[in-house]
Amino acid sequence: MTDRPAPDAQGADAPVPTWRSDTPDPADGSLRNVGAAQVRVEEGVEVVPSDRLLLEWIDPRDPRRAEQRMIRDSWRVQRIQSEFVAGFDALENVAEAVTVFGSARVKERTPEYELARELGRRLGHEGFAVITGGGPGAMEATNRGAYEAGAQSIGLNIELPFEQHTNPWLTLTMNFRYFFVRKTMFVKYAQAFVCLPGGFGTLDELFEALTLVQTKKVLRFPIVLIGREFWGPLVDWLRGTLEAGGKISPGDVDLLHVVDTAAEAVEIVVRAARS
Repeated sequence: MTDRPAPDAQGADAPVPTWRSDTPDPADGSLRNVGAAQVRVEEGVEVVPSDRLLLEWIDPRDPRRAEQRMIRDSWRVQRIQSEFVAGFDALENVAEAVTVFGSARVKERTPEYELARELGRRLGHEGFAVITGGGPGAMEATNRGAYEAGAQSIGLNIELPFEQHTNPWLTLTMNFRYFFVRKTMFVKYAQAFVCLPGGFGTLDELFEALTLVQTKKVLRFPIVLIGREFWGPLVDWLRGTLEAGGKISPGDVDLLHVVDTAAEAVEIVVRAARS
């Protein structure tokens, strides 16, 4: 078994993380700059993500309106633009890549963890970089497999109201304030999506990718779901309710490839990327 790398021991040739949106924690860990606000971590003060501030409507009669004017949306647009530019600059030289999604709640030494690890390893051996959300669980396992295979292992983390630390199996890490910027990077630099069993975040990314492919915003982009037992009921509902009711076109569900093994998933990815 490969030992987990120390935080400073990812290899002399590993790319240095190119950009982080947040400043490093002070030595005492008491303050952290998160988006527009500094919060005291140990006091349990809620972190207000930048995208919530962007989307929040404030009643003009609310006295907080005066404070809100200090951070105008026009300034936020510049921040969003800078986040896009930084992401493009950091990822422009990434090799062929596959974006993988899955639950952050998967535990180490479980079949689900080992499946994700095998997936990352097989993708790495085929020459693909692996992109995940950079967090724990299935994301960590997939990054770990890619890292062990000597492939680029990329984590695109997101600022959340609760802490989601990056896993230690990354050769490139980026932290994003805005979900929509992060989602762009997931799609732009990938030749395929692979979804392991997961929750709302995984479903969000799955249906965004499915919509992009169905509307031909993205071409030649396979979407692979691993785990027939987990994904089967969802696919059956899409076919039996949406397609049967005329809400989607016949054949739309066939954009999804449902398999049971990492080997099957990688075979589909390789065939699509190199056909």
